[in-house]
Amino acid sequence: MSNEAHVRLEVPFHDVDILGIVWHGHYYKYFELARTALYRSCDFDIRQMREMGYVLPVIESQCRYVQPLQYGQQVSVSAAFEEYLTYIKISYTVTDAETGQRVAYGHTKQAVCKADNSMLMAVPDEVINAILH
Repeated sequence: MSNEAHVRLEVPFHDVDILGIVWHGHYYKYFELARTALYRSCDFDIRQMREMGYVLPVIESQCRYVQPLQYGQQVSVSAAFEEYLTYIKISYTVTDAETGQRVAYGHTKQAVCKADNSMLMAVPDEVINAILH
């Protein structure tokens, strides 16, 4: 299992606002790209979750902005599992790919629900095993 995954991207023009910086909501899109890479690195993507009978909705998200991103900037976004007992918490760090300087960081928490949307009070062992294998 990979405890951490990284994606590299260039800030696209359509993510920039009139001030020439990335609109704050797009950082969550960058988090999502890294989270997908993290789940795929342990072969536990949406398909595998559904086959096991689970869905994992985001129940909390947070982003701290250190420096604004700009059009064309190369960034690296990392995602890492932090907690996985009552929910799955993933932490994120966005860094400038050239300087290595941190520009944003945050986390998401995902509940584990059965396919009928009933929330479980703990992450099932089979899910923990899937993300830790």
